[in-house]
Amino acid sequence: MNAKVLEVFRSIQGEGRYVGLPQVFVRLFECNMHCVWCDTPHSIGDVKKNYKEVNAADLLKQVDELYEGCHSVSITGGEPLLQPDFLKGFCKALKASKKKIYLDTNGTLPEALKGIIKDVDIVAMDLKLPSSTKDRCYWPEHKEFLKIANQKEVFIKTVVSLSTDTEDVMKAARLVASVDPKILFILQPNYLDLKKDIIEQCVGYQNACAKILKDVRILPQVHKFMKIR
Repeated sequence: MNAKVLEVFRSIQGEGRYVGLPQVFVRLFECNMHCVWCDTPHSIGDVKKNYKEVNAADLLKQVDELYEGCHSVSITGGEPLLQPDFLKGFCKALKASKKKIYLDTNGTLPEALKGIIKDVDIVAMDLKLPSSTKDRCYWPEHKEFLKIANQKEVFIKTVVSLSTDTEDVMKAARLVASVDPKILFILQPNYLDLKKDIIEQCVGYQNACAKILKDVRILPQVHKFMKIR
């Protein structure tokens, strides 16, 4: 079975709990969401479908060539869980080769996660706020997804933009608290809004969320400042 692969490269993780660590990134093609601030629009496929079809053995070989000294393999997108059958085999191959698996996902496809969660080490889960994304809401899917992801190490990233509604942020925080209030909750200011008082907005949200969650942090996309992928 082949996967739709956009690119495979080595870089520094720029988001979340493991920011600053070297990883091999496997970016799979296509997404089931269309966030207005998407920073990888080429991975969605609305305009161009510029991907390669690659089998698991060849993809593992590409990862092997880049992996020395890396913390983990980041499987990202687009949305990687749109290709669940491929991921089942690929994740098993990665584990067999003693590589740590870091799944970067929009957290909307719980059934697909069930099929690979036993082989995943870390889940970097986006929690999509409809007032930020301008896409539909995914609250039920997010809650079911988080319950499954919480079998392993998981942390939440939620993008805050100038259009973000306070109630959306609090609903997200309550959702996480209902599963486990100790789960790390990261408020990620939209890079495009950084010059427009977005940090002050995030601080207000942090103070409110900290009343129901144990660990709430504000962390921008560091790789944007480093001018790397």
